[in-house]
Order: sequence, then C-alpha cells, then structure tokens
Amino acid sequence: MLDRIHLSIVQEVEKQGSLTAAATVLHVTQSALSHSMKKLEQQLGTDIWLREGRSLRLTQAGQYLLSVANRVLPQLSLAEERLQQFAQGERGTLRIGMECHPCYQWLLKIVSPYLTAWPDVEVDVKQKFQFGGIGALFGYEIDLLVTPDPLNKPGLIFEPVFDYEQVLVVAADHRLAKKEFITPKELTNEVLVTYPVPVERLDIYSMFLTPAGITPKSHKPIETTDIILQMVASGRGVAALPRWLVLEYTNKMNIVPVKLGKHGIAKNIFLGIREADKDIDYVRSFIDKAKALETK
Repeated sequence: MLDRIHLSIVQEVEKQGSLTAAATVLHVTQSALSHSMKKLEQQLGTDIWLREGRSLRLTQAGQYLLSVANRVLPQLSLAEERLQQFAQGERGTLRIGMECHPCYQWLLKIVSPYLTAWPDVEVDVKQKFQFGGIGALFGYEIDLLVTPDPLNKPGLIFEPVFDYEQVLVVAADHRLAKKEFITPKELTNEVLVTYPVPVERLDIYSMFLTPAGITPKSHKPIETTDIILQMVASGRGVAALPRWLVLEYTNKMNIVPVKLGKHGIAKNIFLGIREADKDIDYVRSFIDKAKALETK
C-alpha cells in the first residue's frame, strides 16, 4: 500500500510548495502524481492534504507521513549507496558532521593520514543539517558527529577525543592583553565576534557571560576563523576560541589568548556515532586516529 514514491511525493510537495513543482523534481507528470496520492488516500481511508485555495495543507495523517519520510528516505538512500559500494568492491563513505566550527584545522590533520590508510573509503564533511547534528545521526544523514556538546541518547555513542581550554582572543595591544584572566564585566564594552551559532550554544555566553548577567557591547557573527582573527588583530573586536587554535595563529597575527575567568573554561571534543556502527572497521579507525592525534 505505502511505497517509497508516496514518501518522496509528500516530502517534495512540502519542500517545493506545490504538486507541480514536486512533479518536476520527481520527473513525473502532475496528473500521475495526483493520481498516485489519491489512490493512496482511498486505500488509507484518510486525506493526506486539505486544499486551501491554491495551496495544500497537510492533515494530521499527512504530517505523520512527512515525519516518516524524513526518517526513512535518508536511510533508504544510504542503504542503496552502501550496497552499490559493496557491489563495486568499495568499502564505503564516512560522512562527517561538524558542530565545532574551529575544528576544521584539527580535522584536516586526521583526514589526510586517514585517506592514506583507507584508500577505498570516501570522506564527506557536512556542516549544516536539516534536523541538527543529533538528528542527522539518527536520520542517517551523517555517520560521525564532531561536537563539543554530546547528548546522552539511546542508540548513540559519544567518545571524548581531546580536551581544550576556551580562551578570549584579543589584539596584542588590547587593554586586556596583559591580564592573567578576565571577568565577564570586562566585556561589557567589547564587540564580541563569534561564529554564526545560536547564542545559547556559544560557550562564551552559556558558561561565562549569561550566568553573570552580562552582555557585550555588541555581537558580530562571522563565518570563517581567518576573518574572525583578522577582525581581532585589527582591534575591531574580541573572540572566544580554543587555545590550541589561537596558538597556531599567534606567529602570524597580532593576537594573544587570555584566560576566561580565574579557573578558565575547560571543554572536550567528542565524536558521536550510531551504536549500530561501533564495530565498522573504518569508523573505528577514524576515532582511534583522532584520539592518537591528541596524545602526540
């Protein structure tokens, strides 16, 4: 009764906004698409959509079918991809999701030797997910998640691979550059430059400013690490980044790290995988290489 095409239709109509646009994406005629869904509604005994003028609104049954499509279709696509790889004698693809913006330099140090060690494994790095990093793992959009914020969820495993200190980065001639550590109040007149991440997920807010009831003078989101540090070096703001990353730039830029609070902010990076994948050799190898990198 329920076929893959039905799930694809519901998903594409929701994405594209109309039957006509969905039919174009799915390479079928609109009449064929309409007929297929009408037949399904008759078999199910319930409507999938309600018409409101020219637009369609999902019913409760339609909303449920959409949630099934969002979960099942990525898994089917992954299964087909893996089976094709097996048929061609290939190992597979390791799809890595990033919830740690400054971790790209660290990731590159692992990927290079990993690709050498596993020539039959492809590596794909993703940063933006439809359902967030945890949802992307559950939804089979990615196979491994790099995150500083693991969640204890049944079916997932998170392994710590290295710890680090989150520090404030300022220009070498900044008024705070010589301080042993800074307090939240000292950022009230500063422009805080961060990655474009929701405030509640930024450690500088959740672990330092917000508990003290402090906000900076202004908050400026910027996509790339290099531009963030250029802004800091030119005296146009301050930023919070891992100490290990800042030290990689201190010889190239006019910047210095300063401790956040008397005791600093300690963090860990975790690699998250599905529990069902824990014994896959090339997944295990990536985690082992990540842990070994930190110990060197």
